[in-house]
Amino acid sequence: MQAQVLGGRLFSTTPSSTEPSFSYAVPQEYTIGGITISGSQFYDGNSMVNISGLQVGDKIKVPGDAIASAIKKIMDQGILEDVEIFAEKVEGEKIWLRINLKERPRLFAINYVGIKKGERETLNEKVKTYKGKIITETLRKNLELVIRKYYQEKGRLNITTKSVIKTDTTKGNNATLVVTINKGDKVKVKQIILDGIDPSQRSLILRKIKNTKQMRFGRIFKPSKFVPKKWEEDKEKLLGAMNKLGFRDFQVVADSVYRYDNASVNLKVKLIQGHKYYYRNIFFEGNYIYPDSVLKDVLGVKKGDVYNTEELDKKMGGNPGEDLSSVYMDNGYLYYNAEPVETAIVGDSIDLTIRISEGKQATINKVILNGNTKTSDHVVMREIRTLPGQKFNKSAIIRTVRELSQIGYFNPEKISPNPQPRPDGTVDIEYNVEEKPSDQIELSGGWGGYVGFVGTLGVVFNNFSAKNLTNWAAWRPLPAGDGQKLAVRFQANGAAFQNYSLTFTEPWLGGKKPNSFSISLNRSISYPYQFRTTGYGGYGGGYGGGYGGLGGGYGLGGLGGYGGYGGYGGYGGYGGYGGYQSYSVPDSLLSAHFNVNSITFSLGKRLKWPDDYFSLSHSLSFSQYDVDRYYTWAYPQGISTSVTFMTNFSRNSIDNPTFARSGSSFSLTASLTPPYSLLGGNKSGQLIEYHKWMLDASWFSPLAGKFVLHTRAHLGFLGSYGGKETTRFERFDLGGSGMVQGFSFNRDIVGLRGYKDRIIGPSGSYGNGGVAYNKFVMEVRYPVSLNPSATIFVLGFAEGGNNFSSLSDYNPFNLYKSAGVGARIFMPAFGMIGIDYGFGFDKPRPGDSDFGRQAFTFSIGQQIR
Repeated sequence: MQAQVLGGRLFSTTPSSTEPSFSYAVPQEYTIGGITISGSQFYDGNSMVNISGLQVGDKIKVPGDAIASAIKKIMDQGILEDVEIFAEKVEGEKIWLRINLKERPRLFAINYVGIKKGERETLNEKVKTYKGKIITETLRKNLELVIRKYYQEKGRLNITTKSVIKTDTTKGNNATLVVTINKGDKVKVKQIILDGIDPSQRSLILRKIKNTKQMRFGRIFKPSKFVPKKWEEDKEKLLGAMNKLGFRDFQVVADSVYRYDNASVNLKVKLIQGHKYYYRNIFFEGNYIYPDSVLKDVLGVKKGDVYNTEELDKKMGGNPGEDLSSVYMDNGYLYYNAEPVETAIVGDSIDLTIRISEGKQATINKVILNGNTKTSDHVVMREIRTLPGQKFNKSAIIRTVRELSQIGYFNPEKISPNPQPRPDGTVDIEYNVEEKPSDQIELSGGWGGYVGFVGTLGVVFNNFSAKNLTNWAAWRPLPAGDGQKLAVRFQANGAAFQNYSLTFTEPWLGGKKPNSFSISLNRSISYPYQFRTTGYGGYGGGYGGGYGGLGGGYGLGGLGGYGGYGGYGGYGGYGGYGGYQSYSVPDSLLSAHFNVNSITFSLGKRLKWPDDYFSLSHSLSFSQYDVDRYYTWAYPQGISTSVTFMTNFSRNSIDNPTFARSGSSFSLTASLTPPYSLLGGNKSGQLIEYHKWMLDASWFSPLAGKFVLHTRAHLGFLGSYGGKETTRFERFDLGGSGMVQGFSFNRDIVGLRGYKDRIIGPSGSYGNGGVAYNKFVMEVRYPVSLNPSATIFVLGFAEGGNNFSSLSDYNPFNLYKSAGVGARIFMPAFGMIGIDYGFGFDKPRPGDSDFGRQAFTFSIGQQIR
């Protein structure tokens, strides 16, 4: 018997000598004797039978509606390309059916035609949820819609897409969707037509439309393009901007977009401008604690001022510490509420009444900490400014959030205070924090100029716990949670250079007051002639030959001497090689060295005057310098000793230590040794004496959007007592990244991007260093990611600085200038890592336009100077 198709198209046949006959004019009734499924590889056959609604034992008419209904039910699932139902066998009044399925393929991959690699990666991220799904017409339409929307948001309104399914038998039922994209040109705004406004206000309104700009020659920073989403945002922001200027009745009534040509559109906007309003009288109601005069001074609004609702909201409660709400809420009035009401409008003037509900004062019942899984409660509590028994204080809560972000143990973006009023009139304050990794590992290698390759290994435990050293259960991998700092660092270049340092800091000595104590040990060992720097001398050359070129130049410290003359060339000949520089270093110089041993003790405290952002610290440092045949013109030879008292007066109000948006920092440091020579001592000159002054100031100011302006100024001066020659130690070197501190041999290395390390110094005294320097920096920063696991921001900079041999030579306007761009990434395990590309505009050394310049500089850690 040959299979007869009852619904759909004939899919397959089976040879038979007999053939059932079905008449559409005279349907016959049959009982279903069996149902089978064919063509299905990935779907359950029983499920498809259940979906069809057909069951064994049902009586149906053939041909009839039951067959058509079964096919429709299966096709309505949207997962099949075709369905057919066959009569496999008929015996008397029984019929056996076969449902044949043709499955749709699943989306295995998407290939894009007509776009770049970077765009393909972006689109793949946007459509990744479609992968693995059955390819239906709906899926294709939705996927193409996502693609078109992506480009339309970039101003390409003329984009077209077309998708084709490409099957591959080797991938089973999987298929690739090939999407051809024609992006078209970006659609620009030919003209913005404003109806219903005073023509004199047209330019003002166009300036307030920030993202959608009409075409104009020379427009660079904000090119003209039409993006529907941005245009909607502009209309919303325009309303706020005009209200801010006093146009209280300003409205965007309607707008339309129509094509000017294929590459541009015109925007027509109907506006109601209204009058510009001003404040007339301001009244207060419900204020019993504070008189009108106090509240008016805080509000800062006077009769005749432009009526600015945005600024009014800020004065009411949007400027912590300086707004109306702070007057009450910083004095315990948690339930305070104030509402400004327009009580009269006369011409272009408005009377405003501030209706106040003061409520009762609330006392803090308890403080709740959540999320400090590593840091001990007492470490968090000592930074909290809202303690049980105190009156509720809004500014103290804001200050607490800042202090918790400054200690570096928590994600600044996730610190959230939550006041919880209680029925008895008190309040619980809950602080929710999220721990972030604060320990850092330094494992790096770098080229230290004449030093060669130097390896660095260091660890910094910023949340250490010394008291748990004997508690083995607290080692994870070291005891942590008490807020102490332990730093260990080692640098080496074989036997030629080694540096060891160990620092321990207790920020709360005694645990009751923020008095810090630290101790630092350092040992530096350098054998300069272990480097054995070599280099060929040139040929003598020329008529009559002459001597060969000088070998290699000076060795490190200048004591390597010349490599020696090459042989005399004779008449018409050339001189020989100058020889290797290292050959001129006798064995007796291999023990020449510059070694430093030092220990420093420091004490610091937070101040409450002039305000509690100030701090004061003192330190006492003992250093011994052992110099033997090293830089004989730059350092005194033999053993020198330094006993230095240093005091630092500083203020820091920066809001976020990783990416600051506002605030400032200021630091004034004085380092003093005893004036031995004035006291009749130091006849041998082995006691180092000086006075040193350092000033560092930094400001952060928010700009438009997420941009932040960072400006800095740095100055330093090194002086002597009684007119004596200034010590060769503690001088300033300028240039580069400022990262060669490990090889500074008791110098202050100040970075200046765009120039080589330490290249800028007093004229004619290279290697001696300067005794006065200044540096001025301006940066514009933009955050790319504020994720605590990897905070990234980019920057553009302009800076200038100089280094002087005496205070009399100091000129703040004589600067080596540079500009460039850079990026910073902060990872908790490694700290701040930076790269900058800078161009130095001035010549550090005369005669060679490129000498001393260096385009790329790398930095590790937060750069102070």
